[in-house]
Amino acid sequence: MDHPSQPSVRHFDHCPWLFADAATEEQRAAQREVQRTVGGDTGIGERCYVAESAAVFPDRLRLGDDSYIAAHAYVTGELDTGSHCTLNPFTTVRGNVVLGDGVRIGAHTSLLGFNHSMAPDRPVYRQPLTSRGIRVGDDVWIGSHVIVVDGVTIGDHCVIGAGAVVTRNLPAWSVAAGNPARVLRDRREVRGVRAAAAATPALPGMRPDDDRTPTTRPAREPEPGAAPADNPQPAAHDRRAGWVAGAANAETAAAAPGRQPDDSCTPTTHPAPDPEPGAAAGDQERAPHDRREVQVAGTADSEAAAAAPGKRQDDGRTPTDCPARDHEPGAAPADNPQPAAHDRRAGWVAGAANAEAAATGTRPDDSCTPTPRPAPDPGEPHDRRAVRVAGAADAEVAAAVGAGVADLSGIRPGGDRTPTARPAPDPRTATLAAFADTARDQAAGLLDRCWDGERYVDRPGAVPTVRAHCDAVEIADLLLGAVPEHLSTEEHIGRLSGLQDPKSGLVPEFGEPLPVADADGFIGEGAALYHVLCVGYALDLLGPGIPHPVRGVRDMTARQLIVRLEALPWLTGAWGAGAWVDSLATAAHWNLRHDDGGDSGHGTPEALFGWLLTRADPWTGLWGSPSAEEGRLQVVNGYYRLTRGSFAQFGLPVPYPERVVDAVLDHARDARHFGPGRENACNVLDVAHPLWLCTQQLGRGADGYRSGEIHDWAERQLATVLPRWQDGRGFGFGPGAAGPGPEPGLQGTEMWLAIVWYLADLLGRTAELGYRPRGIHRPEPARQGITGLSRAGGASGS
Repeated sequence: MDHPSQPSVRHFDHCPWLFADAATEEQRAAQREVQRTVGGDTGIGERCYVAESAAVFPDRLRLGDDSYIAAHAYVTGELDTGSHCTLNPFTTVRGNVVLGDGVRIGAHTSLLGFNHSMAPDRPVYRQPLTSRGIRVGDDVWIGSHVIVVDGVTIGDHCVIGAGAVVTRNLPAWSVAAGNPARVLRDRREVRGVRAAAAATPALPGMRPDDDRTPTTRPAREPEPGAAPADNPQPAAHDRRAGWVAGAANAETAAAAPGRQPDDSCTPTTHPAPDPEPGAAAGDQERAPHDRREVQVAGTADSEAAAAAPGKRQDDGRTPTDCPARDHEPGAAPADNPQPAAHDRRAGWVAGAANAEAAATGTRPDDSCTPTPRPAPDPGEPHDRRAVRVAGAADAEVAAAVGAGVADLSGIRPGGDRTPTARPAPDPRTATLAAFADTARDQAAGLLDRCWDGERYVDRPGAVPTVRAHCDAVEIADLLLGAVPEHLSTEEHIGRLSGLQDPKSGLVPEFGEPLPVADADGFIGEGAALYHVLCVGYALDLLGPGIPHPVRGVRDMTARQLIVRLEALPWLTGAWGAGAWVDSLATAAHWNLRHDDGGDSGHGTPEALFGWLLTRADPWTGLWGSPSAEEGRLQVVNGYYRLTRGSFAQFGLPVPYPERVVDAVLDHARDARHFGPGRENACNVLDVAHPLWLCTQQLGRGADGYRSGEIHDWAERQLATVLPRWQDGRGFGFGPGAAGPGPEPGLQGTEMWLAIVWYLADLLGRTAELGYRPRGIHRPEPARQGITGLSRAGGASGS
């Protein structure tokens, strides 16, 4: 059928991929008006399209660049998407749903991120609603007429066949189909044989995507019917360019000129195979269901609601704020007794986030262990058009920041959600400079506030700590170019140097015994690990440096180090593992400064870098594994600590920097840790520094890797951070119980001052601050390589 020469709005609604190239100026203006009228807390990226005929009524919507919502789609609740995501005609997305980059959703598919309870004591329509959310990774193709139910996580690179009902988590690279959906094979396998390239290590900085050749996007969208189960070469995905559709072979490509093997090209698969021996009978033949006996989360009709043997009864999960009625209930994945396996090469752990588990944290000690933030008070109103300036330094800062927040994010305030050009730099320059002037003016007062007459405390009423003294030295050097005036330079040096045990080289906490070393001579946890960093760099700022080598690290052999590295909790506690590497590498740095040769005789630093380079995940550039409860929090925060002490401190390039940027930007979209009011100093620093570190290798101009997204994120964070300064008190660490908490103090102030510098440097605006970190958070390396020595050195840490 011939199309009219000038596509109509109705045509674009059903074929939105044509809009960018074919729309008139009048049609573009009309589309901007459609985007402006979308309600709720909405932010829509560049080159997006929202069909006029779609029903988009979100509580919160974040639509990534180059994404679209096609005709008659139905969107409610909270939807966050990455770039190049597509919701094709008649797609339904409701509840809490997060999509990665390059997610293609076929027509008539439903992602239902909420559910009904169905206890037998009252009618279903009077039951409370629950929501655990749906998480979809990068490069995922979901076919037509698929249903994904609440609580499901779909890993990176999955393909889901048409008509599937996904009730359980799917691991990365799965090709799945059926009702309930089952994994048929690994997408990297060709007719049951793993592709040779999948097993070949990628070169640093390259994404190991086999040898697939990306093709250009054809002119139009095909109808459903593609069959990935028989397709020996699935489409390649290059996140730098968005989705690149690859034909199976030259013959196929030639046979379909002008066709676009894209999102509504619904994947199909062969019928599900017979179950393996021992599979549950319920997978083949469902028993009749009685709501009074087995309480399984509701499905659309009684046949689909048949009981699944072995499922737990309804556990009475807390209802969420979803609307009270007129929701299509999903199938019953809520109990998910066996989460899908993890594939480190894809950097994705299958598993949905349980709200109760996500609220629990790891140990909130002074070394700032990352913990997920509790959900904000649902009763607290939120207005994107305004910024609450809590105790801004002065009226000038408060007014300038409050007025500029929406513009800094690239989105106009209020109901106008259309992305706009960034504002002129003058107001932002004044705001950043005014903040720095205020911080300098108030530095002496906030240090006085945390001096108890004998020692430094993090905040009034807290007990004195070694870290508080080091933070005071860092703040005074950064803002005043001097030592804290409560003691002379000699007294500061004497106190901090006297804390180090001459034999072990460790510094215990005030009032605590010296930690007992493990069999290899070094410690595994506790405040003394972080004191290797903070005491060493405080003494660096004061002049003499740390007086004694850290003997457990000096005497450790390369073999002992490898054994210790292999035993670290990379799968369950990547942050703690990264923090240990940070401490060990920093101790090696101090030891190399001593005249006795330190570690060089055992080859320990060389062994460390060799192990790290061969263990980095080529798909993410990180070490460790994400989790369903925390997402990438542990691995990203662990990456920061690990690279701070190793690659950054020794001036060596990090492996796979593009993949690191991909993974870190994905993590920065996780509303559990970066939702309104949830950011703490550790979590923001642990995104800002990796992005900054990788841009040193990838370039920072307009042509740098994902530089626009990095720039926009830094602007939004900077606009959020500056108003949090409280007059005469500084910064609080962050909300919740992690670290010191929300009360302003030395640790929060020291860390946020460094974060502001890194954010400003990502934007090319550090000159406006007039300060540069020189201690534990300084950007320059301590040395160039393992043998080179620079007395100017330092790195950056939390």
